[in-house]
Amino acid sequence: MGRAHEVRAASMAKTAAVKSKQNAKFAMAIYAAAKSGVPDPDLNQSLKKEIEKAKKAQIPAEVIRRSIEKAKGGAEEAYQEIRYEGFGPSNSMIIVDCLTDNVNRTYTFIRTTFSRSGWKLGVSGSVQHQFSNQALLSFEGFTDEEVLEIMVAGDCDVTDIQVDEGLVTVTAPSTEYSKMKTAMTAAKSDIEFLEDKIAWIPMTYVTVTDETDIHHIQKLIGLLEENDDVQDVYHNVQDLPEEGDAE
Repeated sequence: MGRAHEVRAASMAKTAAVKSKQNAKFAMAIYAAAKSGVPDPDLNQSLKKEIEKAKKAQIPAEVIRRSIEKAKGGAEEAYQEIRYEGFGPSNSMIIVDCLTDNVNRTYTFIRTTFSRSGWKLGVSGSVQHQFSNQALLSFEGFTDEEVLEIMVAGDCDVTDIQVDEGLVTVTAPSTEYSKMKTAMTAAKSDIEFLEDKIAWIPMTYVTVTDETDIHHIQKLIGLLEENDDVQDVYHNVQDLPEEGDAE
């Protein structure tokens, strides 16, 4: 067994660990959605959406099934949705959406992680007003004019339609999400959404060039995304390089 084998083994172990964490996050979200209503995706739109997201992320069907069966059973786990907001170097800002069964554990992790990464944890609303809660759909096979016609016909109040090398991205207020998706699905029943979510979109972006600042931003985002309680991370840093790529 040589060095190449060790590298491959380490890479496989890291990939398995990442996949395990991803499975755990989706399982938690599916369970919570199933508990919020009836555990049937045909009757529970929140559950249907989480299942679609899980399938797109290639979460095993067994993980999805177990989460729904768990919600049907007698076991009761109380999950809470919590949002944290903070400020970082070079006027960077971040929103962290969490789903947790232990608020104290999650808050302690967030507070400590922000502090160690050179960020400041803000109060509720301190950052959110600098972001817009938008529905976001991305797909291929349409021109911007065609999409606009579909949106108008579907009475959808869209914010923007962009086309980049064949990829169409439509944004709209979060309240328009269901109408947007229904309109596009009616136009093409087998449409594949490359992005399908409601997200916090920055109203303005910042560009960070200082290597130390970039490192602190990368460090925080990396630690947050590794935590099982963290569901989504949104920030206003434009063209942030992958960790290790900053020169």
